[in-house]
Amino acid sequence: MNRRDFLKVSGIGALAMASSPSVGVAGGKVPEFAKNAERLGPVIKNAVLKSNPELSGKKASFFIDDAIWFLRDLTRSRPKSLFDNPFLAPLKECHDRYGLKLQINLFYRTDFYYGMDEFTLKEVSGDYKSEWQANRDWLRLGFHSLQEFPDYPWLNASYADVKKLFEMTYDEVLRFAGEGVFTDALVPHWCPMSKDGCRALKDKGIRIMECSVGERYRYDGDRGRLPYGHGMRIEQNRKPESAFFFRDTRNAAISASACGYNHISPEHDRATKNSFKYVYDPETGMAFKHLFCDAPCLNLVNEKLLREDTEKLLGREYLVFSDHEQYFYRDYLAYQSDYADKIRLMSKMMKENGYDFIFIEDVVA
Repeated sequence: MNRRDFLKVSGIGALAMASSPSVGVAGGKVPEFAKNAERLGPVIKNAVLKSNPELSGKKASFFIDDAIWFLRDLTRSRPKSLFDNPFLAPLKECHDRYGLKLQINLFYRTDFYYGMDEFTLKEVSGDYKSEWQANRDWLRLGFHSLQEFPDYPWLNASYADVKKLFEMTYDEVLRFAGEGVFTDALVPHWCPMSKDGCRALKDKGIRIMECSVGERYRYDGDRGRLPYGHGMRIEQNRKPESAFFFRDTRNAAISASACGYNHISPEHDRATKNSFKYVYDPETGMAFKHLFCDAPCLNLVNEKLLREDTEKLLGREYLVFSDHEQYFYRDYLAYQSDYADKIRLMSKMMKENGYDFIFIEDVVA
């Protein structure tokens, strides 16, 4: 089964970084794909645990990855209001009823895989700038990638390339949405980011980034260790920090995954999970937090599982939920008719159980 067929059957998103509650090496044993591979130590040296002393009580965050289609639709259909757009409408409803706050992480352009009708952020209408400004206290936009494919676009990225695309994305958001809409928290597409990329993002004002978690193994050129040709993603322009790791996930086909510089140890993950604590790297100045953690990634669950998985976590200090844009659209290969209902359910459960929504960047002191 190829990667796209697997996504269709399983409902896993293009990023697919959502993990089950356990993180690390399954049962304390070396997974089969890592047999005879050299185990590496933590990539981030002298990591420091930090926390924002201003945060208290129970908080939740929510982000949606892989977004570009809603901006295309908004620009081409030109509704009277932002929130007449069918993708944005339920988000506004959840904000008004349950206090939802969220960030939507953007592709710069649509992908050729879906056809040649290309749309880029340069085309987004500026007619809604006043509404973006009026709602920036709960709705923000963030950097993600150029487009959906290839997988692991940032694994071995150069400082210059990351800086260039970030500036392209930021400048367009500033044009059509204005100041204060762009978030300081970042979720890289497929997660792994090079050390040079982390430095570039820090220099551009990003304060906290998603990271992967687990024991690292040296990639030895055996392409059979990783699925879908991902070994070649490590090999192309390989950086010294690029490696692979094991993660427990509902998508068993990618339990063997590539990792970059934004990767923390299982020990640091346990010390920061579901809390306001995060890992600070003195060398790059970047804060890291495992965001695809215990709280469900909505496109990986139905409403029953969403309720059950969330109920197990109620009472914990900080929960981060996630989703992917594609599943909202009927012409997507893995369309989910309950997309909006799951966001409503998640938002309602948070309000009813005493959680206030915050932006991910609010975690950083």
